[in-house]
Formats: sequence, C-alpha cells, structure tokens
Amino acid sequence: MNREILLKKLYFRSAHRGSKETDIILGEYAENKLQNMNDVELAEFEEFLAENDTDIWNWVIGKTAPESGRYQRLLGELTKRYEVIS
Repeated sequence: MNREILLKKLYFRSAHRGSKETDIILGEYAENKLQNMNDVELAEFEEFLAENDTDIWNWVIGKTAPESGRYQRLLGELTKRYEVIS
C-alpha cells in the first residue's frame, strides 16, 4: 500500500473510533506522530487500532495492561503525552 494512503487510513481510524475519549487521544497522537513513524511503528500502530476501544482506554489510564507487554512503547508515549489520571 502506498505510504500516503496508509497514513490517511491510520489517521482516520485513529480519530473516528466511536468513543470520544479514544477519538481525541488517538487522533491527536496520530496527527503528531504518524508522519515520522517507520514501517515497524506503523505496523504496530495499525495492529493497536484493531483493538477494542474499551481495552485501549483501560490501558491508557493504567486500569489494565495488554498481554505480554504488547504495545509497551506506544502506551508509554500515549500516557506520557496525555498524562491521563485514573
């Protein structure tokens, strides 16, 4: 897939999730980070976006954690940037 099309697709999926909280957090993150991500980071983010909104929100606020340390780098960036308080 063309990189520009992939970036647009990932941005749209980030900002239009169905949960206002995750729309805002992931949309802003994508807007600020997507252009500078390498192929590995883009693949991880695409996989992350396939997760359930409730799971993502719980991971971001630290209520639960994904299996086996998945998305550790990504969640570290999200929680650091937005300093979500649970």
